[in-house]
Amino acid sequence: MARMLIVDGHAYAYRAFHAIRELRGPDGRPTNAIFGFIKMLSKMRANLAPSHVAVVWDGGLNAERMAALPGYKAQRPEMPADLGAQLDTLQEYLSAAGLASYCEDGVEADDYIAALAREAVRAGLAVVIASSDKDFMQLVGPGLGLLNPNDKTETIWGGEQVRAKSGVSPAQIVDWLSLMGDAVDNIPGVRGVGPKTAAELMNDFGSVEAIYRRLAEVKSARLREALAAAESDVRRNQALIRLKDALASPLDLDTFQPRAADNATLAAIFRRCGFRSMLAEVEAAGGQGLLLA
Repeated sequence: MARMLIVDGHAYAYRAFHAIRELRGPDGRPTNAIFGFIKMLSKMRANLAPSHVAVVWDGGLNAERMAALPGYKAQRPEMPADLGAQLDTLQEYLSAAGLASYCEDGVEADDYIAALAREAVRAGLAVVIASSDKDFMQLVGPGLGLLNPNDKTETIWGGEQVRAKSGVSPAQIVDWLSLMGDAVDNIPGVRGVGPKTAAELMNDFGSVEAIYRRLAEVKSARLREALAAAESDVRRNQALIRLKDALASPLDLDTFQPRAADNATLAAIFRRCGFRSMLAEVEAAGGQGLLLA
């Protein structure tokens, strides 16, 4: 079966930036994120042998989410200057490597990844989303799995792994996150409800809708009161956390098939960055294309 690899671009750029603390090119400019990103992407391609590849980048915050919760993701620090300075070269690399890269103003990467993944599954492709973002657990199902870089076993997560991580099924992830909130995205949840309590509620009642319909059945008076007080927040959270996977028009999935690498441009990038082993490999590849490992 054909397989699509969808990479959460900013997440992997940050990961590479922090994994390699100091690396600079001959001109003194930082190159640690570029080097680490290329290595991680190359390893994923070598392991998964995808027929289609997409790297998706954040284009800003969704207007609907901002209107619903003005503080949405407001606590996130600015991107480090040394990381921001490397993103243009990463885009240059992806283009020269023949890989599709997508970023649109006002479109969060998570939403486009969800839409692209759904479209690919409908077209009969197996899909792997590479990201550590727990929001993607809601998408897991037949033909769609996750590659979490925090999982050193490099297992492609299905429903079993999602349940082991969260205590609930993929179909319950939106409600589970809505109850406990998400500190990473500055989304407040029910007071006193963490992952374990949220999972217990979901396993007892099945859904947020059922919890509020049968609120009197919640045994703990304190929890019952906290749930009642936070009902409007929880219902708002469902809309915030549910990924927007509808597209205005169908995608041409053929555009995500890797093209032949432009080895001359790749060599220029690697020379500029001081990546000697990569430069030697691309020079040896000549006109035969390139798959770094």
